[in-house]
Amino acid sequence: MFRNRHDAGRQLAARLASFRGSDPVVLALPRGGVPIGAEIAKALDAPLDIVLVRKIGVPFQPELALGAIVDGEEPELLIDDQLMTMLAIPERYVEQQRLRQLKEIERRRRLYLEGRPPVPVAGRTAIVVDDGIATGYTMRAALRAIRRRGPARLVLAVPVAPPETIAALAAEVDEIVCLSTPDHFGAIGQFYADFRQVEDAEVIALLRELTSTPAATGSQRAGKSET
Repeated sequence: MFRNRHDAGRQLAARLASFRGSDPVVLALPRGGVPIGAEIAKALDAPLDIVLVRKIGVPFQPELALGAIVDGEEPELLIDDQLMTMLAIPERYVEQQRLRQLKEIERRRRLYLEGRPPVPVAGRTAIVVDDGIATGYTMRAALRAIRRRGPARLVLAVPVAPPETIAALAAEVDEIVCLSTPDHFGAIGQFYADFRQVEDAEVIALLRELTSTPAATGSQRAGKSET
């Protein structure tokens, strides 16, 4: 049980201490991953950035992941083709959801980043974080999109996830740091004493603070040619 996301982030930061000095960049999935990423970024003296990714749910059960889409020059779309066939979900639904979620991603980019460019990732240690993982579809899309940006090392860091999900994601990264892999996994919130919703204002404040650090601005100058 974690007290809250900041507590989980500090515990993860302790496990990630060896990456300090390896030119790390912390990439959080908003909104719940941002407080965790902030604690890690502070501990590692690293910049904090976000991965804008949205789940695509099945039509009659939105909480069940059909796939996910993540922001980028070429947005990464990941769909569970087997589930799509089994549930007879039409391709037009996927396309409608793709466009809808890209619109929401753009809204969040304007709101959260306030015109700031992405923190460069190429040649660096990219640490991708969230407050927990359930099925792993959203995270898998995020990891694949970050991998395309050319990090020297790709690390997944989360407080809690089912063991089967961690095993399924192992091929996507160079290393996984997960504090707890319970066999009986209901929902991420059950592993936190305080799992209140993270508000947009908190995300904006943390990103402003941790993208203006010397680690962030120096690396942006050094890697300004990254697209």
